[in-house]
Amino acid sequence: MQQEALVPTNIQLDPFFDLSMDYLCVAGYDGYFRKVNPAFIKLLGFSEEELFSAPICDFIYEEDRSLTASHRKSLINSKPLLDFENRYVCKSGELVWLHWTSIPMPDKQLIYAIAKNITHKKNLESERVSHVAQLSKINEQLKQLNYTTSHDLRSPVNNLLYLADILGNKDNGEEENEKILEYIKLSAEGLKTSLNSYVDALKENESNSVGVEEVFFKEVFEKINGSISSLIKDSQVKFSLDFLAMESVRFNSAYMESIFLNLITNSIKYARPDVFPEIQITSGESNGKKTFTFTDNGLGFDMEKVGHLIFNLNQRFHGTKDSKGVGLYLVHSHVTSLGGTINVTSKVNEGSTFTIIFGD
Repeated sequence: MQQEALVPTNIQLDPFFDLSMDYLCVAGYDGYFRKVNPAFIKLLGFSEEELFSAPICDFIYEEDRSLTASHRKSLINSKPLLDFENRYVCKSGELVWLHWTSIPMPDKQLIYAIAKNITHKKNLESERVSHVAQLSKINEQLKQLNYTTSHDLRSPVNNLLYLADILGNKDNGEEENEKILEYIKLSAEGLKTSLNSYVDALKENESNSVGVEEVFFKEVFEKINGSISSLIKDSQVKFSLDFLAMESVRFNSAYMESIFLNLITNSIKYARPDVFPEIQITSGESNGKKTFTFTDNGLGFDMEKVGHLIFNLNQRFHGTKDSKGVGLYLVHSHVTSLGGTINVTSKVNEGSTFTIIFGD
């Protein structure tokens, strides 16, 4: 006879609520918090009393209040809320993106909700959209330049071909050939001028799209650390930083922030499940070249199988659900667009090392 499973009836749920790294709360139908867990208090920076004393809408970013209010009406009408995202304003003024699942309990006039901090994902999405828009703009400029070049050079090239053809006519006299040669020279000079103008246009497009300045590694790290502070805390990642040998480099500041952001979030996302992530970031010089090295202890790559694909667009190697296959492509693009190189060494379950050699 099969023995029935024993279901314990004395499990205390308070530790689950208090220790959860997700953000848990209970709200009343009146629009006020009734209970919040410590993680939520720490994220927003307000005290429990401050959170309870004001309507929830006061903590929501102003642009998101109207949409949030409409979804709250659905909750009050007993419709669960799934996959909803909005922004909250922390006491420090920082904005955080939260992804919500909320369940109403009409008999108690309460709403039980759980949220995840997706600020770092939103930052990556924004950066990727901006980068794609920039690439599209450059592509359109190059397309237009290609059309212009092919159209404007056709006439002088045809003219040169015609002059070269009649130059060999044996009926021409010496004086006539001299005139033809002069025309060829003038046509060639015009062609050279046109080509120079197109080269100058390309250089102008490049200089307008990317600005270079002195970028300090520590400042970039602190900025990125602040923007994904919750992700860093939740993952319990340990950093080892050494920028003493080289504190800064001439680079594009937005590109450098993107490099830090993508490499750090990738290391956290692809951490081994049995150990906390550890990241070592150093800078220095080698053979007269400025270098930047980023090492983690994560899942790593099988370099024989995927080493040639790592920096390609839309490549996914670990089957992570929210992986887009864009991060390392952007890192590679940022480095190489300014004349640098990047390479990676890695072993499965032993981590990866990315080495950037900056251009002159």
